[in-house]
Amino acid sequence: MSLDSDSAAVSSTSRDWYFPSPPFIHNNSNSTKFPKYPRRFPTNPRQSQHLPPDYRPPFGGVSSPNSSPPFRSVSSSTSAPHRAFNHERLRRRVDFGRRREKPQQNDVNDAIPSVSDGVSRRRSEVSSAVSGDKFLGNGFNVRWKMAFFVAIATTVFSSVVYQNFCLHIQVNELQEHISKLEFTLRAYNLSDSTELISSFGQQSDLHGKSLKRLALMVSLTLLSMPVLAFKYIDYVSRSRSSENISEEVSLNKQLAYRVDLFLSVHPYSKPLALLVATLLLIFLGGLALFGVKDDSLAECLWLSWTYVADSGNHTDSEKIGERLVSVSISFGGMLIFAMMLGLVSDAISEKFDSLRKGRSKVVEQNHTLILGWSDKLGSLLNQLAIANESLGGGIVVVMAERDKEEMELDIAKMEFNFKGTSVICRSGSPLILADLKKVSVSKARAIIILAEDGNADQSDARALRTVLSLTGVKEGLRGHIVVELSDLDNEVLVKLVGGDLVETVVAHDVIGRLMIQCARQPGLAQIWEDILGFENCEFYIKRWSQLDGMHFEDVLISYPDAIPCGIKVASLGGKIILNPDDSYVLQEGDEVLVIAEDDDTYAPAPLPMVWRGSLPKDFIVPKSAERILFCGWRRDMEDMIMVLDAFLAPSSELWMFNEVAEKEREKKLIDGGLDISRLVNITLVNREGNAVIRRHLESLPLQSFDSILILADESVEDSAIQADSRSLATLLLIRDIQAKRLPMVTHVQRGSFSQGSWIGEMQQASDKSVIISEILDPRTKNLLSMSKISDYVLSNELVSMALAMVAEDRQINDVLEELFAEEGNELQIRQADLYLREGEELSFYEVLLRARQRREVMIGYRLADAERAVINPPSKSKRRRWSVKDVFVVIAEKE
Repeated sequence: MSLDSDSAAVSSTSRDWYFPSPPFIHNNSNSTKFPKYPRRFPTNPRQSQHLPPDYRPPFGGVSSPNSSPPFRSVSSSTSAPHRAFNHERLRRRVDFGRRREKPQQNDVNDAIPSVSDGVSRRRSEVSSAVSGDKFLGNGFNVRWKMAFFVAIATTVFSSVVYQNFCLHIQVNELQEHISKLEFTLRAYNLSDSTELISSFGQQSDLHGKSLKRLALMVSLTLLSMPVLAFKYIDYVSRSRSSENISEEVSLNKQLAYRVDLFLSVHPYSKPLALLVATLLLIFLGGLALFGVKDDSLAECLWLSWTYVADSGNHTDSEKIGERLVSVSISFGGMLIFAMMLGLVSDAISEKFDSLRKGRSKVVEQNHTLILGWSDKLGSLLNQLAIANESLGGGIVVVMAERDKEEMELDIAKMEFNFKGTSVICRSGSPLILADLKKVSVSKARAIIILAEDGNADQSDARALRTVLSLTGVKEGLRGHIVVELSDLDNEVLVKLVGGDLVETVVAHDVIGRLMIQCARQPGLAQIWEDILGFENCEFYIKRWSQLDGMHFEDVLISYPDAIPCGIKVASLGGKIILNPDDSYVLQEGDEVLVIAEDDDTYAPAPLPMVWRGSLPKDFIVPKSAERILFCGWRRDMEDMIMVLDAFLAPSSELWMFNEVAEKEREKKLIDGGLDISRLVNITLVNREGNAVIRRHLESLPLQSFDSILILADESVEDSAIQADSRSLATLLLIRDIQAKRLPMVTHVQRGSFSQGSWIGEMQQASDKSVIISEILDPRTKNLLSMSKISDYVLSNELVSMALAMVAEDRQINDVLEELFAEEGNELQIRQADLYLREGEELSFYEVLLRARQRREVMIGYRLADAERAVINPPSKSKRRRWSVKDVFVVIAEKE
């Protein structure tokens, strides 16, 4: 059925019908769902050519010239109002897309009446027919009226049913036709949108191509800018140099200097420059790829990063432009990664180099810090290792102006066991605060400053500057400072600078006093080694509250494993009193000074029952005049002379044999502060000569000297090996001359050498006189100890022992100063006949109490047939038989 025939059929009924829109876009569940495309109608003749000739836009759209008049519609079934409602909603949704066509909507509504109007008209016709029947019924009887009424009603009902059925068929056919038209219209809309999209795509392609060209040009411009800038700088520099001859620095050199300054001053400048170069390469490479590829800018930036990170990722490139750009990016990536590898390698090498050279920080606390390097370091480390053995080991940090590897190599060559102590070496100067902080100086429990080898004044001046640096640490110092000085005159200045933090040990003064004491009392050097070293017994100070109220005489026999020898008096501000009176009563806060093996090996015990007894004889050992020889010259010779004058008896002689001229010798003594006219007990005898030349030594009466002191000569004391070689040669020459001059004896008293051997002859000569040799190198000690021809003094080792002991407990320095001083108490060796009789059986406690009658503190003994003394003997209550040839070691006042 055609559209014209349908419209004619509807017009013949003389009823207006509303033709609803098709239900293909309804929202209800019964309607058929299609995509909601915008309703568009052909507006140009080219598009109208594809439409059928009888097409008319249903909603007021622009129609073709041959379009038919508006449709006439009739009422349908009872579902028509529902359709009309749904189509009405559809009409509103479709019309809002084209606001310019709203005025035409009223014409459409006028042209197409609603279904309700047609229904109302049909009802009016039926009602008029019924009224006509009533008028005819007036002339018939009731039966005929009823029959006629039934016939008319049947005819009208049949006609209505037939018309409704026909209208249903027409409506369905029209709906199908409209659906086809809508589908055709939708196809035209899609074709129109495709054309628009294609046109928009063409415009977008043109715009994208222009952007890609612009990106390529920008990347090339940015790449060429550095080259142009360098060319311009070079041109400006040349023009300036040609115009102004007096200009010394060109612009390119200034720029190079600025870059070099930036890279040198800022620590992270190199990694930062590498990062900036990497980002620039990725950005410029991404722009270049965006100009030659069809991908987006983000994708091109990512591809640029992959080319930089891996040079093999550009193998998928097909076009020439892409290959050129990708190869350029990959080449730049290889350069950047080569620079990065160089920076990483340099950083790792620098880190390992700093570790190797000892530049890293020491993260320790409660450690012992040693500043400086000298020949005493080995002995000092050995003593500190022994002291820390009871604690399971400790930490010792050594900082010196030497290479770390050299220091570690020298320490590894030291032939002793560190007993769990770790030694950490660092390179640095103690005069620089940054280097001091590097070794955690503020957290060290003790700081030891070693004197340098060489000039004494320069060494002490450097020690003074080091103390100044230590006092300038902002964090403060937890521990105390132990300073080794070379000259006694500089001690006051160092203490003035350091204050209460500083404890000083004057090496030359200590060794000089020890040599004098050992010369007067043979065997005292070995006793000092035992007391100063941590291998045997040493000094300890501790408080014991259970001893408060006891007399010192009772305190002496209260320790089975220690020997009390002094009191630290709290009422006197912590002053240490050696060898106090027996009547002194310990007060609250007082501490006891003892000689013990370790600080945890002794404790007071109940008082034992000790028989006091009486001395066999009460007399004072008379002093006799002595003749002493000094071979060599020390810079503190004037101090040794003054100490010796205080110790010796009147009419004693001091012979000085060295290469210093007599007039110059006297001048040096006066410059050192010695007034020769004030010497009371000694007379100076000067002899000039070389101590290693035999004929010079033979001019001396070597057999007549009671003691001979071989000093490390000032001219060679900087070299320990050379000084020891000279001292050893002098010792052998003197002993040989003495053996030739002294009468032979028929019995060798010491050693296992035969009488006819030259060492045996020297041993016999050593019984007649005491020779004290100042030895600097510990290796020389072994030679002398085997030959037993000299009662030696190992100076470096004794000084190291004193430094270690003061570092462990600074209070011990007061004890050592008193024992080395001219006045006060000192270590002495006494004959046994002062305390007992031949063959008498006594315990050590009983002999100790007898020594208290002489105001002495007995600390040990040496038997007649023994080579070494026993300090702090065990089993003090055990009795034994003594001999008058035995000797006892006591602490007594200087006579």
